[in-house]
Amino acid sequence: MSIDPSGPVAVPTAAAGTGVGPLLRGWREQRRVSQLELALRANSSARHISFVETGRSRPSEEMVLRLAEHLDVPVRERNALLLAAGYAPHYPETPLDDPSMDALREGLERLIQGYEPYPALVVDATYDVLVANQGITMLLDGVPDRLLVPPLNAMRLTLHPEGLAPRIRNLRAWRGHLLAQMDRQIALRRSEPLRALYEEVAAYPMPDRDAETDTADGEPSGPVHHFALPMVIEHEGRVLSFLSSISTFNTPMDVTVAELAVETFLPADPATAKYLHSMGA
Repeated sequence: MSIDPSGPVAVPTAAAGTGVGPLLRGWREQRRVSQLELALRANSSARHISFVETGRSRPSEEMVLRLAEHLDVPVRERNALLLAAGYAPHYPETPLDDPSMDALREGLERLIQGYEPYPALVVDATYDVLVANQGITMLLDGVPDRLLVPPLNAMRLTLHPEGLAPRIRNLRAWRGHLLAQMDRQIALRRSEPLRALYEEVAAYPMPDRDAETDTADGEPSGPVHHFALPMVIEHEGRVLSFLSSISTFNTPMDVTVAELAVETFLPADPATAKYLHSMGA
């Protein structure tokens, strides 16, 4: 697994029937890669790339996949490129509860259980929680049952005014981080469910200022974590501070696997680590 390095881009789109060329051109332009540079990466020629983009040449299935790889196109969108070029999808989309996924599912469960007492969870492309450990369960203490009805949604649980939001002391900053993260994913994936979720959670009310920023210039009044934005949250009268990291699979060959993400929360200070270990004991 590795940290997902994808940055904000706009999703290339094309009207039905325009073929693969405009889609490839859109991805190339969003990646800020010239035709010549792409041709060198893909062992082709700028002339051929131009012909593909304008529809004068139909790329082979191998060429579509090669160009998509060098443009870092998400797996689901690679299938869309193949369909637009007249080929069958290359990557399957296997449900996580399929027997063929047993080893993967069990491995993810062992991974996040081994992370205890620190919180960890696995989410899909729309942030539905697939697996969560006891550290996450601890943080959800006090959340109304109606928000805990499966499928649990990490964004909804975090930002809903009856979820974790009232207990997050730097909610404005953390909310901004989460919305920016969702915006990047929307740009990479043409997902109406994800866009609907974004619009829902972005409309939730938020405080005028964070509990952590009570100075006139808006700077945090408590400890400042310069190396990463923490999530500062109250739990049973204590203030806990976490640093979040998101991991994905290297070189996924299945759409489902490509869209899985493991989010882990490291203690950002010794007091949080000590408290979590005491709770685990």
